[in-house]
Amino acid sequence: MNGVAQRKPGTPLALRAATAEDLMTPNPLSVRDGATVREALAFLIDHGISAAPVIDRAGQPVGVLSRSDLIIHQRESVTYLAEAPPYYDKSDLATRDGEPLGEDFQVERPDPTRVRDLMTPVVFSVSPPTPAGKVVEQMVDLKVHRLFVVDDNGVLVGVITALDILRHLLPR
Repeated sequence: MNGVAQRKPGTPLALRAATAEDLMTPNPLSVRDGATVREALAFLIDHGISAAPVIDRAGQPVGVLSRSDLIIHQRESVTYLAEAPPYYDKSDLATRDGEPLGEDFQVERPDPTRVRDLMTPVVFSVSPPTPAGKVVEQMVDLKVHRLFVVDDNGVLVGVITALDILRHLLPR
């Protein structure tokens, strides 16, 4: 086969984890609340993640930023610099290296928006000893794809995604 465990249809599955700590991916990647939109987008894409916790200067989680947040922002706010003045012939325009710019070339205005302005300012979290069943219930009740795991000091120590839950489902 392809290395994937096969099971008979209808076979019950069991969650093979006792606590949030068992389910979590430790030391999640995070983005600073002062990062720009462009920096945050590059961060998510470069790391292959769909969302990240947003942390403040003290390292405390203050929100969540997802690719969806960035897409919505981009859709609502793209602006372009004004057209070249009429005394320029577009064929005269070129990069600093002399590469000619195409007829439809436009320059995008840099977006000064910061992550803190786009993030969802709520962090749904659990503590490491939270029972695994309670973690699943919370994700379903809150309709979220991820929960963050924070210790008693409020420090972010892990993340639990829907995929993490699926990884811990095994036939009974």
